[in-house]
Amino acid sequence: MTLKRRTMLKWIHWTMAPLFVWFMVVQPKDVVPLGPAYFQFHSILGLIFVVLALVWTADFLIRGLASKPGPKLPPWARKTHQIMHKTLIWGMFLVALTGFLLGLTSSRLLFAGGFLPIAPPLNWPLANDWIGFFHTIEFYALGIFAIGHAAFHIWRHVRLKDNALRIMMPKRFHRFL
Repeated sequence: MTLKRRTMLKWIHWTMAPLFVWFMVVQPKDVVPLGPAYFQFHSILGLIFVVLALVWTADFLIRGLASKPGPKLPPWARKTHQIMHKTLIWGMFLVALTGFLLGLTSSRLLFAGGFLPIAPPLNWPLANDWIGFFHTIEFYALGIFAIGHAAFHIWRHVRLKDNALRIMMPKRFHRFL
């Protein structure tokens, strides 16, 4: 794996982490009453999240997982490591896909970021309701899974002292690990 790829994945990872938290806490219904500028901001953040999720998925499909389990991991943790990373990558892709399907089944044309048409609206309200429900459940489940992912790597760092956090942390923060 080249340094260039690892650097790209670090940027994606640490850009998506606060966005993940943002979307776990702030929903469109929270920003709509604040006015169109706030909704626009929320929508742009969503577009950034989706683009990064798709780039990460494409990278995975082309090159496979970037990380290796590490020699200090016990067998159960080696398997968990791979499952965890693949679940996060595919989960983010599915969040993007269901977002697209929300636009596709909508009654009106929706724009990602306020300017990019998501899909031609088919006006399928029942499908839109189901997809919206799945999209929400899927995202929050993925958020809980991401917390588990972070806990796993913190456990590795503290218990196994295997420098796993250094791999995905920007170098300027290495002195704190």
